[in-house]
Amino acid sequence: MALRTNLSRRRFLASGLGAVAAPVLLGKSDLLAPSDPHWQGVVNPLHHPPRVKRVIHLYMAGGPSHLETFDYKPKLADLHGQPMPASFTDGQPIAQLQGQQLTCLAPQFPFARFGQSGQEICTRFPHLGSIADDICIIRSMKTDQINHDPAHTLFNTGSTIPGRPAMGSWINYGLGSECSDLPGFIVLASVGKGGQAQPIAARQWSSGFLPSRFQGVEFRSKGSPVLFVGNPDGITRQQQRQAVDTIAQLNQLHDNVVHDPEIATRIAQFEMAFRMQASVPELADISSEPRSVLDLYGVEQQDGSFASNCLLARRLAERGVRFIQVYHRAWDHHGAVKRSIDITANEVDRASAALITDLKRRGMLDDTLVLWGGEFGRTPMAQGSGRDHHIRGFSYFLAGGGIRGGMTHGATDELGYHAVQDVVHVRDLHATILHLLGIDHQRLSQRFQGLDIRLTGVERAAPIRAILS
Repeated sequence: MALRTNLSRRRFLASGLGAVAAPVLLGKSDLLAPSDPHWQGVVNPLHHPPRVKRVIHLYMAGGPSHLETFDYKPKLADLHGQPMPASFTDGQPIAQLQGQQLTCLAPQFPFARFGQSGQEICTRFPHLGSIADDICIIRSMKTDQINHDPAHTLFNTGSTIPGRPAMGSWINYGLGSECSDLPGFIVLASVGKGGQAQPIAARQWSSGFLPSRFQGVEFRSKGSPVLFVGNPDGITRQQQRQAVDTIAQLNQLHDNVVHDPEIATRIAQFEMAFRMQASVPELADISSEPRSVLDLYGVEQQDGSFASNCLLARRLAERGVRFIQVYHRAWDHHGAVKRSIDITANEVDRASAALITDLKRRGMLDDTLVLWGGEFGRTPMAQGSGRDHHIRGFSYFLAGGGIRGGMTHGATDELGYHAVQDVVHVRDLHATILHLLGIDHQRLSQRFQGLDIRLTGVERAAPIRAILS
């Protein structure tokens, strides 16, 4: 009987009615990762009062140079063109410069002090300078992985082992979602023109060993965010409703036999797909935004740019999406770092500041955490006219609920090589994010292959208390 039920369901999905729902699910039901309206999260009640409800991660993929953004080093300018002192680099991991002569490369743009706080920011980022009093700059970040893909994996999952859940998946697993017609974890990506396009694998937003309902969903930046989100010709919404209900009944019959949790996920995904058919077109239509808002971000339409994705991120946050990642894949500046930063700053500076300003005007910044930065930084040493990968010291900034704005935390040495004061590892940042959401990072775990796995791993990690308001 179980076999006949399974075959009947498979044949149905292969039929015309099955094809109505399948394209909406991006070709595979496991990948839509819905927010089950009945899922309240495993951290219920929360471990402590939360400061924020959602996270927006502006991910500068490729590794932005801290030396041309948030960490000015006049001593490095003094040593421009001279050999890098061996005391800084001996025994240190270096990516493509290994075995080559190491020469100091001065910061390529001047810095200035912005806001009442007087935070030092590169003058090529004047819009970010205009919100200096709203952001906390961390200058003492460090990570463990010197090549892009493993560094992305560590930053997204807390581990270099592929297959672990992404941060957004952990958060939705822990807290549930506030949105019933959109996924709780959404990814947007733009390429840009200021550097080699950084490849980002879809496993960077995988749910790993957590149920697939918590997997991130990449929305396309141009056109409809989700392919085939509209009904096929000749199919009414009522017919679509009947198809989804029938598929759910067949899946439930199968689940009654095999008791597979992924079947419950599949049922919820079909339901989410149906709801998204109504919610996604309205979400993507930014023509309803006032001219003042479009001008703030510098956009005219949803065109796939970083700016339009930042505006879409705000619209997603308004609708209750728990975790939003906005990738800008143009920060891999091995050559021509000055020209590349100049171009990339044009693409991200205004929109990054606009998002924070817009959230603040709407009263949403108080319960939203915004992160800005990449997987690592760039070397103080020249790679021709560019900079190589660097993991010993780089910068990030945070803004939003629970964060002390207008402050700089930590420091690198006089040449920007080593983080030397109030060092912050990637896992400390993860612990801080969870803390602001009301989660004790040591208590959010899932047993897998005999181990209790958590986002922050077994290594030492702790929230960055000094930056918390």
